[in-house]
Amino acid sequence: MDDDIKTLQRIYERFNERDIDAVLAALADDVVWANGMDGGHVHGREAVREYWTRQWTMIDPHVEPVDFNRTADGAIIADVRQSVRDLQGQPLQEQKMVGHVFRFRDGKVARFDIRDAI
Repeated sequence: MDDDIKTLQRIYERFNERDIDAVLAALADDVVWANGMDGGHVHGREAVREYWTRQWTMIDPHVEPVDFNRTADGAIIADVRQSVRDLQGQPLQEQKMVGHVFRFRDGKVARFDIRDAI
């Protein structure tokens, strides 16, 4: 398994534990991150922090990677099982599979996009 995939596994673990600082440390300073709640992207580590902090006041998302594949152009697609609960633990959506697309630069995540449900 290559180092980028190991980094992604740690990112998912830390995200699910709400260890935001550990996740942000794996992102490039100028990261471009998909905003799954509102659409578009947020730019930079602090914008990602604000996005997640706001998100976690409304919902309790959990993402579990089940497979990683590197594309011909070097991106990594993580097939993830996503579940979203309200803050009382009640499901807000059926568990579904989603594709997360990561692009790395100098060992850090430079861009994250969400692919249609798979």
